[in-house]
Amino acid sequence: MNGAQDRSGAPARHRPWPLCRRCCGIALDMGSARTRVWFTGKGTVVDVPTVTFPGTGALHPVQRGTIVDTPGCSRMLQRVIGNRLPRFTRPLVIVTTPVLDGVAYRARARAAVEVLRPRSVLTVPSARCIALAADADMSRPLVVVDIGAHLTEVVLLCDGAVTDAHRTALGTSDLDGATAPERLVEAVVTMLSAVRRHDRTSLSADALRRGILVAGGGALRPEITYPLTARLKAPLRIVPAPHTAAVRGAARFLQAAHAHPSASADLPPVLRAP
Repeated sequence: MNGAQDRSGAPARHRPWPLCRRCCGIALDMGSARTRVWFTGKGTVVDVPTVTFPGTGALHPVQRGTIVDTPGCSRMLQRVIGNRLPRFTRPLVIVTTPVLDGVAYRARARAAVEVLRPRSVLTVPSARCIALAADADMSRPLVVVDIGAHLTEVVLLCDGAVTDAHRTALGTSDLDGATAPERLVEAVVTMLSAVRRHDRTSLSADALRRGILVAGGGALRPEITYPLTARLKAPLRIVPAPHTAAVRGAARFLQAAHAHPSASADLPPVLRAP
């Protein structure tokens, strides 16, 4: 990744991870409840609570899909990732982001990741990562429902780009004696209805006929998925290992960036995710 050349003077080709010793990469999914990390060459996901310990007890630096404590995120990343990185490396980092948090989340995420001394930081919407982890055909319209611990998003993708998105500050951690699963089911149904209502084309109808891609911890909860199937009259496609789908999809983006011929220079536009 540092512009190395072979004996002919041409840029050296990258070897696949983990054989490429010149490169280091991290895929990162910072959720409100859990933070998941994928390291190049290891193929494993580190899964830890999203908490920091500033000396006054445990604090949660990400709340409802929003980074509320950037220094706290940095401390958490240093504790979880810092000692796992080889010395003197500058990793390529890909961070998943909620679709609707926009510029503010991306700026705070990049600031938090600076503690890892990254060579470059790319942010990718979680819905795109989920679709990639599921090996979905993104050349066709696709609806992704991501049911997390504190946030649920419904996203319509077309050619891999976000066409419409809705969110609610409600997730599986809210399902207790005071909040029944039906409330979360109703929220998802309402958001999907909004997607259909806002669509002036046939994209959403085509996507629903294909089946709704469901990820996040809520995809493992039958008290959520069964009523959704009945209410929507549409098939649900549960992503394998749905709770880690976002970080695994980010790892696929990371591998694509590493393999690209321009990896020693600037990344191609298709990999500069918004």
